[in-house]
Amino acid sequence: MGWSSWFLFVYLSWGFFISSTHESQNYQLQLLLQLRKHLEYPSQMDILEGYNGDLCNLSSSPNMRIVCLENNVTELQITGDKLVKVSSDFHGFAIPNQTLSESFSIDSFVTTLTRLTSLKVLRLVSLGIWGPLPDKIHRLYSLEVLDLCSNFMFGSVPPQLSRLVKLNSLSLDDNYFNGSVPDWLDSLSNLTILSLKSNRFNGQFPSSICRITTLTDMALSHNQLTGKLPDLSTLSSLHMLDLRENKLDSELPGLPKELITVLLSNNSFSGKIPGQFGQLNQLQHLDFSSNHLSGTPPSSLFSLPNISYLNLASNMLSGSLPNHLSCSSKLGFVDLSSNKFIGGLPSCLSSMLDERVVKFGGNCLSIDSQNQHQESYCSVANEEGKRSRCRAVGILVAAIGGAVLVISLLAFVVVILRRRYCSRRKLEQNIISKVEQANIPNGVSSEVLANARFISQAAKLGTQGAPVCRVFSLEELKEATNNFDSSSIMGEGLTGKICKGRLENGTYVVIRCLSLSKKHSIQNLKVRLDLVSKLHHPHLVSLLGHCVDSGVQNDSSSTKVYLVYEYVSNGNYRTHLSETCPEKGLKWPDRLTILIGVAKAVHFLHTGVIPGTFNNRLKTNNILLDEHRIAKLTDYGMSIFTDEIEKPEAKGDGLKSSLEIRNTVMRVDAQFMVDSSFRASVYCTMICIVEEEMDP
Repeated sequence: MGWSSWFLFVYLSWGFFISSTHESQNYQLQLLLQLRKHLEYPSQMDILEGYNGDLCNLSSSPNMRIVCLENNVTELQITGDKLVKVSSDFHGFAIPNQTLSESFSIDSFVTTLTRLTSLKVLRLVSLGIWGPLPDKIHRLYSLEVLDLCSNFMFGSVPPQLSRLVKLNSLSLDDNYFNGSVPDWLDSLSNLTILSLKSNRFNGQFPSSICRITTLTDMALSHNQLTGKLPDLSTLSSLHMLDLRENKLDSELPGLPKELITVLLSNNSFSGKIPGQFGQLNQLQHLDFSSNHLSGTPPSSLFSLPNISYLNLASNMLSGSLPNHLSCSSKLGFVDLSSNKFIGGLPSCLSSMLDERVVKFGGNCLSIDSQNQHQESYCSVANEEGKRSRCRAVGILVAAIGGAVLVISLLAFVVVILRRRYCSRRKLEQNIISKVEQANIPNGVSSEVLANARFISQAAKLGTQGAPVCRVFSLEELKEATNNFDSSSIMGEGLTGKICKGRLENGTYVVIRCLSLSKKHSIQNLKVRLDLVSKLHHPHLVSLLGHCVDSGVQNDSSSTKVYLVYEYVSNGNYRTHLSETCPEKGLKWPDRLTILIGVAKAVHFLHTGVIPGTFNNRLKTNNILLDEHRIAKLTDYGMSIFTDEIEKPEAKGDGLKSSLEIRNTVMRVDAQFMVDSSFRASVYCTMICIVEEEMDP
């Protein structure tokens, strides 16, 4: 009886499995047939018509491939024949014989596509798909490879793509995407291949890409990127870099040592070729042609152990190459044409015995006079080099003079702050002494109520136009940070972890988590939060809201407080002073503006509220810059939360007596505390100035 029951169970389970598998495959087949209809019946998908067999055993072709795992479609590759014509005049509407028809809806197409929830590889190439890529593409949460090359998609890359955290290859070549290159690409922490070639991207190269340390291949050629190229040496896994045909106009940046191919031609790069490039021992292919590079190239470039292709044509390179120049045995092509070289050609480049192709026309070399300029043509470049060195000395002198001016001006600002502060000190102490103790709630100290009750008129004016401070639920913050995932953590300060999140409305925020002793009552915390929420100033990072979680698991003695601040996108001031990020370098007028802004913020915190807020941790790491390089001070007011509060144990007269003693002590120590805090702020300001003077 037992064996028969067991066999019956196995038989029924197997029958159910076969039935569910058949239903699953039939459902996926119907979805593929709908996709075929959306794509207007491309010939590559004709194999699906009338097919009733096992979908996972469908034979593949060079243009159509379906792969399954556990009876679920995990890979879909379709390559059509609607190639994008570079010269076509596409303005966002259907083009006969090139795109799908006017009735095509990319939104409906992607909606159907996202029902194949197990997809890991998706390649839809040359199918004439047109329209803006919908946000809902992020529903394919298992995607590891996304290839939509050679279509007619336009608009910006949807920011919801940042949710595809498993993505390791993103290829959108030969489309019409425009706007700036997304600055959220560093959210794709597993990305190895990024290819956005031949689109209409403009604006600056986003520095956030420098944080994707897993990148091996990066191609953004044939766009309209402008401005400076940041230091790329942090991309330690990068093997291929292709930025041809853009409008980048900085000096050549630092590059990682594992690069194999570097293509930077047809830009506006200037300055000398750094000697560090002569240490790229894995380099095989280097193209700097059609830029504005000057000086003499490092001799070590020609002798790199693996270099096979070296193109320096159409620049402003000058000087003479050394006769003893050594060339790598693998170097098969060298192009030095259309520069301003003088003298002779080194033997390793002029020998006719090697099968090496060397182009050197359009210079002022002493050989092949028919294809060379007169020496006077190239001597101008060498004279300009000497003049540029003189200009560099002049700039250095001007910089030193500017530094002296900045220090003098900031010293003047400090003196003004000191005078204004002294004039308000007595007023602050008088107001503190007048706090009515009779209305003090149980467990809240008098000085905290003074802070909350006597916000000055300056703080009230500062709230005009400022964001409203709201109360967030813990669920909202978990959703914004993917349940406080480790990828959202930006760092950990003295007061707790700092996370980056994204609210439901798309706003990026910074969330600071504080663990406070439960001796801080909820009522007390609300008073403190209300005080900080009133600190609004153009040069302070705005507090958008908070969340109080008193039910901390495994820790009955702590209360978690989450402070939600605005996200300031341009990094901290220290980064802009660092030699490791020259692309963020600031000119002297910008530095002066930033320090004056910080001084205004500190002045507001000292005198804009009564009593003033001190111990604001003023340092270059806590000075943030927004997209307009406006300085905003963060970490201010933390002492309001971290200072211990004495919670009275007694009630009635005992409470009143305790508070009287505390206020007496406050009045005795007030002069010392105020003077010490002010001197500390002045000291920190001067430290910021010294750090600035020590950086270039």
